[in-house]
Amino acid sequence: MTNHTKEDVMEQKKAYREKFEAKLDEWKAEADKLKAKAKQKQLDAETDYKEELETIRKKREELKAKLHKLEEAGEDAWQELKSGIEKSSRELRESLDNAIKKFS
Repeated sequence: MTNHTKEDVMEQKKAYREKFEAKLDEWKAEADKLKAKAKQKQLDAETDYKEELETIRKKREELKAKLHKLEEAGEDAWQELKSGIEKSSRELRESLDNAIKKFS
C-alpha cells in the first residue's frame, strides 16, 4: 500500500487535470487554424469558380457575336467566319469541360 497523503493525491489530480486542459487548449487552437484554412480554401474556390464562369460567359458571348456576323456575311466571308466559329466553339467546350472537371 502506498503512503500518499491527501494533499499528494490532490496535487496529482490537479496536475493531471491541468495537463489535459492545456492539451484541450492546444487542440482548440489547431482546430481554429484548420477552420480558418478551410474558410480560405472555400473563398479561393469560390473566386476560382467565379473566374471560370466569367471565362465561359465571355467565350459564349464571343461565339454568339460571331454567329450574328454570320447572318450578315457575304458568300466569301462566311467561310472565313466558319473557321472562327468552330475555333470559338472548341474553346468554349474546352472551358466548360475544364470547369466541370475542376469543380466536380
